[in-house]
Amino acid sequence: MGPRTGARRSTCPVACALEIVGDRWTLLLIRDLIGGKRRYGDFLASSERIPTNILADRLKRLEREGLISSVPYSEHPPRVEYHLTPKGRELGRAVEALADWGLRHFPGTRRTVWPAAQRGSEAET
Repeated sequence: MGPRTGARRSTCPVACALEIVGDRWTLLLIRDLIGGKRRYGDFLASSERIPTNILADRLKRLEREGLISSVPYSEHPPRVEYHLTPKGRELGRAVEALADWGLRHFPGTRRTVWPAAQRGSEAET
C-alpha cells in the first residue's frame, strides 16, 4: 500500500506518524541509516537482531512512504543500498530526542546515534 494520506485512521499528527514509525523496528532502522548503515547485511548486524522478514517489510514500507530510497550497487546478484530522503532525515530529531530521553532514564545506556555536533554532515549525504 502506498502513502495513505487520504486514508489515515486519524487526523492526529502523532497517530499518523505512528502509523509509519510506531513499531519496534522502524526508528532503529532510521537510527542505523543516520549512523551510516546502508546495506541489508549492515542492518542485520545491529545488536537488536531484527528478523529478516521484518527487515524486508520495514525497508519496503519506508521506501513506499518516501523516507528512504534504494540505489542499486550490483546487478549480479541484484543488490541495493538504502539512503534517507530529506523527509527521512527529518526523523533524526525524533531519534535524537528518544536517545537523549533514554540516556537520562536508563542507566548504563550509551548513545549509538550521531553526536549532535555531527548532525549537519549527515544532512548533506
